[in-house]
Amino acid sequence: MKIAEVIGKVTLSRKHPSLAGARWLVAIPLKSDELNTKKKKKTEPFIIYDELGATSGCQIAVSEGAEASAPFHPDVKPIDAYVSAILDQVEVY
Repeated sequence: MKIAEVIGKVTLSRKHPSLAGARWLVAIPLKSDELNTKKKKKTEPFIIYDELGATSGCQIAVSEGAEASAPFHPDVKPIDAYVSAILDQVEVY
């Protein structure tokens, strides 16, 4: 699981029928030293399937790979990253 910050959303003209009712977000992964600061390093953004309603600027927990599609079992969804939580506060010790 990764922690990421939402930086935008994706607009699709066509999508797989199993993906109706949710949206796709663009986010950047965060390292532990970036969690409590406004200054973020420029890293490669990735696309995440969201059913929870995360908005731009939110910190989210992201499940990837097989874990991303696990919440939908036995249904099959063609996703590789899923918003599993919207984080209110993160404390790093």
